[in-house]
Amino acid sequence: MKRSNKLVLLSVAAVVFIAAWRLLDAPPLSTLRDWSDHTGPWFPVVFGLLYVLITQFPIPRTLMTVSAGILFGAGRGILIALTATTISAVISLVIVRSLLRDWVEPRLTHPSVQNLNHRLEQRGWLAILSLRMIAAVPFSVLNYAAALTRVPVIPFALATLVGSAPGTILVVLFGDTLTGRADPVFVAVMAVLAVAGVMGLVLDAKLPTRRVGVKAQG
Repeated sequence: MKRSNKLVLLSVAAVVFIAAWRLLDAPPLSTLRDWSDHTGPWFPVVFGLLYVLITQFPIPRTLMTVSAGILFGAGRGILIALTATTISAVISLVIVRSLLRDWVEPRLTHPSVQNLNHRLEQRGWLAILSLRMIAAVPFSVLNYAAALTRVPVIPFALATLVGSAPGTILVVLFGDTLTGRADPVFVAVMAVLAVAGVMGLVLDAKLPTRRVGVKAQG
C-alpha cells in the first residue's frame, strides 16, 4: 500500500476509533435482557459479537463479563466470555499491527527497545499471560501495546485465553458484584492473581533468551 494511502486509512481509522470510543458503552443489564427477548436463540451470538466490539476500545469489560454470568449461567457464561475475550484480543492485535507497526517499528531503534522486542518475539506468551492475570492492566491497552511488538499471534491468543481465564471465571461467578458490593473472597482471589502475574513477569525477566545470530556476509 502506498504511504499516502496508508496515512489516509490511518487518519480515518483514528477518527472512527475516537468517535466509537466516545459513543459506545456497555449496555445495562436491563437492555441486554430486552435484546435477549427479541433475539431468542441467537442472543448468545449477538452478546458475543457485542462483547468483541466493545472490548476493541478502552472500555472496562467487567459489566459484560458479569452480565454473561447472569444471563447465561456459569458454564455458558464462562465459555462465551472467554471466547469473546480471546477473539477480541486477536482482532485488536491484527488491526493495530497492520496499521501502526510498520510506521512505529523503524523509530524504535534504541537497544533496550530492540532487546524487549526480541524477548517478546521469543517468549512473549509468558509476559502476556502474566499481565492478563493482573486486573489493573487494561485489557485493550495491552492489546494495543502487544501489537507494536513482535509477539506472534498464536502464542498471544493462547496466553490471553489462559491468563484471562481465572479472572474472567471469577467475574462470571461473582455476578453479585453488579450490586456494587465487593465480595471479600473475590477481592482476595484477585489479589492472589495479581501477585501470580507479577511473579510471572519477574520469572520472564530472569529467564535468558537466545541471542540473535549475525548473518555472515557472502
